[in-house]
Amino acid sequence: MMKQILFAGVIGLFLTLIGTPLLIKLLARKGYGQYIRDDGPREHHSKRGTPTMGGIAFILATIAAYFLSKVITGYTPTFSGLLVLGLMGGMGLVGFLDDYIKIVKRRSLGLRAKAKMAGQLIVGIAFAVLALQFADARGNTPASTKLSFVQDFGWTIGPVLFVIWALFMILAMSNGVNLTDGLDGLATGASVLVFGAYTFIGVWQFQESCANAATLTNPAACYEVRDPLDLAVVASALMGACLGFLWWNTSPAKIFMGDTGSLALGGALAGLAICSRTEMLLALLGGLFVLITLSVVIQVGSFRLTGKRVFRMAPLQHHFELKGWSEVLVVVRFWIIQGICVIVGLGIFYAGWAAEK
Repeated sequence: MMKQILFAGVIGLFLTLIGTPLLIKLLARKGYGQYIRDDGPREHHSKRGTPTMGGIAFILATIAAYFLSKVITGYTPTFSGLLVLGLMGGMGLVGFLDDYIKIVKRRSLGLRAKAKMAGQLIVGIAFAVLALQFADARGNTPASTKLSFVQDFGWTIGPVLFVIWALFMILAMSNGVNLTDGLDGLATGASVLVFGAYTFIGVWQFQESCANAATLTNPAACYEVRDPLDLAVVASALMGACLGFLWWNTSPAKIFMGDTGSLALGGALAGLAICSRTEMLLALLGGLFVLITLSVVIQVGSFRLTGKRVFRMAPLQHHFELKGWSEVLVVVRFWIIQGICVIVGLGIFYAGWAAEK
């Protein structure tokens, strides 16, 4: 069974390593280049015209890697895996429309805010509603109407509140990754670390699944997750695909992921958290995305309330650029912060299991 995870990661890596340069040539030939904000750091103006919509590469590579791993190993796709892939693809489509309009209209803003939000809401609601269907033999659906941290806890919030909660997570993470995607390789590298964490979580939950309670040393510490191993396959495919894309996206970037990629990655992260019953843990595992989002909230809130700015520029990565840090220095140090967040998150995840045991 574990071969699925290995194959998915390796295939995803291989496909983006060879597929991304082909996409770069295609986008460059069509003139689909990035437009840079005039009010951003001056060093970014040299990036104007770099091919964008690179998220197409790792979205397609992830989907292909997932299904090829199934063909090679002979296993059947699960509803949980398909729903996360569907959420990723749907959010990526919204981002693609946004990117495409930016290019065609030759402006830094794409879809109007209401249209973009409507697209995200449609995709998010569809995912949340479907995630409460398709119960397995144990009665587990891909998602649960209970809140979760390292696993389900507390009371049932009901399907309506669950949809609202799922929408909040999807919108928060997709826009969080979008805000983080401001420097070469920053969002891609940070995403690789989080997808690696979810690969581990999926494997661990599979080994300690309540479905195998008879063979566990302590059944009380088991996990009621519908398809944990398949979630690990999806996470591994995403990790490999993002790692291959990072080869071309790192400084100086040959291609940007655009909203196509950032919205897709955020959706995938939220989907993995919801289906693995680690919803609140995602705030730690994706700590860098949360930190950068908070910097924007603080900046906007402070300016509206006091007329003063807390940071030289938001999101946070640009504040340090304006302080004189090089782009590569900011990226590497932020990757380190993200790595620490992943280590802390996984430590808490394991501690939750050990405490029950």
